[in-house]
Amino acid sequence: MLRLDPASPTPLVVQIVDGLQQQIAEQGLGPGAKLPSIRQFAHSNGVSVFTVVEAYDRLVALGVLQSRPNAGFFVRQRAAAAAEPASDSAALQFDAKWYLRQIFESRNLEVKAGCGWLPQGWLFEVGVRKAFRQLASEGAELGGYGTPMGHPGLRALVAEMLVERQISATADSVLLTQGSSQGMDLLARYLVKPGDAVLVDEPGYPNIHYILRFMGARLVPVPRTPQGYDMPALEAAIAQHAPTAFFTQPRLQSPTNSVAPLRQLLRILQLAEGADMAIVENDIYADLDPGLHPTLASLDQLQRVAYLGSFSKTISPNLRVGYVAARAAWLEELALRKMVSGLTSSDLTERLIHRTLTEGRWRKHLSTLRERLAVAHGRVARRLHGLGFEIFTVEPAAGLYLWARHPDMPDAAELSKEAAKHSIMLGPGHLFYSEPRQTGWLRFNVAFSEDERLWVFLAAMIREQAGE
Repeated sequence: MLRLDPASPTPLVVQIVDGLQQQIAEQGLGPGAKLPSIRQFAHSNGVSVFTVVEAYDRLVALGVLQSRPNAGFFVRQRAAAAAEPASDSAALQFDAKWYLRQIFESRNLEVKAGCGWLPQGWLFEVGVRKAFRQLASEGAELGGYGTPMGHPGLRALVAEMLVERQISATADSVLLTQGSSQGMDLLARYLVKPGDAVLVDEPGYPNIHYILRFMGARLVPVPRTPQGYDMPALEAAIAQHAPTAFFTQPRLQSPTNSVAPLRQLLRILQLAEGADMAIVENDIYADLDPGLHPTLASLDQLQRVAYLGSFSKTISPNLRVGYVAARAAWLEELALRKMVSGLTSSDLTERLIHRTLTEGRWRKHLSTLRERLAVAHGRVARRLHGLGFEIFTVEPAAGLYLWARHPDMPDAAELSKEAAKHSIMLGPGHLFYSEPRQTGWLRFNVAFSEDERLWVFLAAMIREQAGE
């Protein structure tokens, strides 16, 4: 039995990790030795099962332990390599490229509990259809291209929306893009050079992880907490790595759904100023937030911060229209890169979005959508708690996601593979980390997670795991 000291300033998770590593190094636990189950270890050492889950997860990521489905945790045969990087990336099948491909190939699965979009019935279908009819009756122009910056009417409307969010902007402050992903790509190609250190949320947005790796950047993870950011870790990362930029999602963050408070945002801007670091603020879920949360862009007024938004989440994911708001010098460079990589964005699609937003029922749609999401959050959270899941944060009851894990299911990747056999799409947590690691965390899209087939499957898997 390890000697754990709850009164020590060293967290219990760290004590467990260090203690087990020491036992293995001293041959107290030899290669192939089986560790106590999570519940057994928790009971014998007087700690919570979630503390043990986190410790075992870290040891697997370090290459010290190996998880075997339906068997438990074992000391890796090459115990001497404990301090080397984990070699389980192939087993995890972690690859942001894999995610970008598979997340869409899995659309045919019947229960999409881990996806990143809204059900069709929750989207603004009425407004889109009306806008289609209006454009068709007016003889929408099909020849030629749009303008490099995007449709002027929509840019002006976006600027008005930004002013409502306390961001001083005009149409000249806005560049329209083919979804927010193109905006992230343009900003990465402008701000980042090969070898640059770049801060990213951990866990965070898989698209930006892949974009930055493709650029040759060195990803430096900044841990998310239920209260926003791990600020000591953020400050240490800036001091140690001198990053060029920070790509982050302060509000309704994917996958954790956490929201950073004002004091953290102010401190981040102060740190960015001292380090001469650019910030890219991904705020694509802003329309789903019923609260008036400050943003980095509203505090900075687009001096050091570039602000990303999108209409794909609330109107239709098939209408790929997003935008970047930034200072003039940045937008000029971004527009040039946009033209080089793909010419203009779709003027026809941008006109359609403009008509949809000005149709007259947009704000009512958003109000209804936020109410539906709040109800779904409550129901899904109760079901998860009822099965024994730990939820990362339940507040605010807004946005798309809940981030949760179960102490008896430490490998979300294996669970997701099994779920796919039952036509269920889960959101395994390893996809959202900057480097390969085993984890039990799962992303649940609350709008798709009230299907009873999901809960029958999870209950059956928990019973199976508890019997090991």
